[in-house]
Amino acid sequence: MKRQVNSRMCFVCGMENPIGLKVVFGEEGKRVWAEFTPREEHQGFPGILHGGLTGTLLDEVMGRCFMVGGEERWMLSAKLEVRYREPIPIGEPLTVMGEVVQDRGRLIETRGEIRLSDGSLAAEAKGIYIQISQEMRERMEREL
Repeated sequence: MKRQVNSRMCFVCGMENPIGLKVVFGEEGKRVWAEFTPREEHQGFPGILHGGLTGTLLDEVMGRCFMVGGEERWMLSAKLEVRYREPIPIGEPLTVMGEVVQDRGRLIETRGEIRLSDGSLAAEAKGIYIQISQEMRERMEREL
């Protein structure tokens, strides 16, 4: 699996963000993968990963699908639909996966999932992402 780059201050992948998740992503084929073990400070209900963080992980992994193969299209989330299948326990390793479903130029449809260590599906998502302007991209690149 080829490792993808991390940013500086992103909440999910930022290595310098003191409150960030510091998730490392890799790509294999056209899919993006990560492993993440939620900690106690990530819970909503006792012992269960907060649903907002579930959505955050799915949004990030799907948003990274545009970096596969060094292509690096810069996209922003336009729509995110999450289906929670099972409570996600704190302290258990998770596998997070994302892939492109349909590329329509400026709009790209994706899907993502989170699986528990036993392989069961805990959450799945569909996303739509829209390409940003060149001006916005240049401004963001300066910040990274």
